[in-house]
Amino acid sequence: MKLFFTAYATVACAFLALDAVWLSLMGPRLYKPFLQGLLADAVRPAPAILFYVLYIAGIVIFAVLPSEKPAMALLRGAAFGLVAYGTYDLTNQATLRVWPVMITLADLSWGAFATGVAASLASVACVWLVRS
Repeated sequence: MKLFFTAYATVACAFLALDAVWLSLMGPRLYKPFLQGLLADAVRPAPAILFYVLYIAGIVIFAVLPSEKPAMALLRGAAFGLVAYGTYDLTNQATLRVWPVMITLADLSWGAFATGVAASLASVACVWLVRS
C-alpha cells in the first residue's frame, strides 16, 4: 500500500505541475483561439478534480506499478496518455461540428509526453522506496 501511495503522490505532483505549465502557456495560445465558442467562461472545479483523481490513479495502476524499470514506466505511461487523450480528442473530432486537427495533434503529443514523464518519475520514486 505504501508503494501505491508513493507512486500516486509522485505522479500527482509531477503531472499536476506539468499540466499547470502546459495549460497556462497553451490555453491562451492554442485552446482559446481554436475553441473559443466551446470553452466555458471558467473551469468547473468538481469535474476537473475528478478527472485528475481518476487519471492519476490510472497512471499508477496501468503504467507505474506493472513496470519494474523507469524506462518501461515511461513507455507504458506514454501509451496510456496517448490512448486516454486520443479517446477524448478523437471522439470530439468524430462527433463535434468543429474540432480542429491541431488541437488533437497537440493533445495527443502532450498526453503521451506528460503521462510518460510522470509515470517514469513515480517509478524512480518507487524503486528508491523499495531499495531503502
